Amino acid sequence: MSALEKIIDIEAELARTQKNKATMSHIMSLKAKLAKYKRDLLDLNASAGGGGGGDGFEVKKTGDARVGLVGFPSVGKSTLLSVMTDTFSEVAAYEFTTLTCIPGVIRHRGAKIQLLDLPGIVEGAKDGRGRGRQVIATARTCTMLLIVLDAVKSMNHKPIIEKELEGFGIRLNQRPPAVTFRRKEKGGVSLSQTFKGEPKYLDQQVAKAILAEYRITNADVILHEDISGEQLIDVIEGNRVYMPCVYVLNKLDAISIEELEILDQCPHYCPISAHLKWNLDGLLDKIWEYLNLVRVYTKPKGVVPDYEAPVILSGYDQPTIERFILKIHKSLLTDFKHALVWGTSVKHNPQVCGKDHILHDEDVVQIIKKL
Repeated sequence: MSALEKIIDIEAELARTQKNKATMSHIMSLKAKLAKYKRDLLDLNASAGGGGGGDGFEVKKTGDARVGLVGFPSVGKSTLLSVMTDTFSEVAAYEFTTLTCIPGVIRHRGAKIQLLDLPGIVEGAKDGRGRGRQVIATARTCTMLLIVLDAVKSMNHKPIIEKELEGFGIRLNQRPPAVTFRRKEKGGVSLSQTFKGEPKYLDQQVAKAILAEYRITNADVILHEDISGEQLIDVIEGNRVYMPCVYVLNKLDAISIEELEILDQCPHYCPISAHLKWNLDGLLDKIWEYLNLVRVYTKPKGVVPDYEAPVILSGYDQPTIERFILKIHKSLLTDFKHALVWGTSVKHNPQVCGKDHILHDEDVVQIIKKL
């Protein structure tokens, strides 16, 4: 039996199994098996040349962030790329117009953002239908995703696309679980927690059932928050990608005001019309918000700050002075004495700070070298 057939059988058994406290260990054991077979399927596909990359998909990562356009065929991804970046991407009234990955560049608030127009994906892409694996594998390399939805069909397409991305190890608008997992030589499985109250989703029996599927009989699992069994599986697998995502509701002109008001209550949404160029500024602001980029301005001694060319850091990765220096040139760290900082990250302007100081957006920094 192939890995794909095993995956289908396990998914069918999961659908048949009632969810309650008594069956939770069995369900989590099945989900751990499912994760392993999916990983084996991806590894097999990659070794056979069917993974990420390939002709038309090897696009060099440039700029301060990479944003991928993902969605079904004919939802307006190519039109959106063309109007936002002045990059031509063929647009036509038939499906699968875009067959390769087409890059463009957005310059916004001093940052250079690479935008990728990816070919349309279809249901079953994660299992190899069409060029779905290449598309989703390229999506994994992005800093953020824009899932482009047809306003009329958005509620039908959204869960399908989420399932395809999730099957490839992409976790949308989530952060890595706060859990410490350590293998050990003996002592069995130990489950402990650092937060108050009883865990709602994970107990000793469920944790043991999951670890048993990975043939792990001795390990320490320390929960720093209440996590689910699926999240523990993600931690053990170790190959998950966590990234922000905005659902771009395109073809806004095709729905009524009442329908828009209903959709507007959904989280992470941004309604636009790429063809009519409606609310593109709102989408840019949303992209900036979700990328969480930090602009830091340099100030050489005796010179006014350079407000035209900020150094761009990621707000998700502790934007410290050390990261700021490394972005300029790593040799500066050798002679670093301290930094003078102006902005909202300090109490006094300027303030002397060390390399571990965390910078805020639009801070000004002057590096002082050792004599």
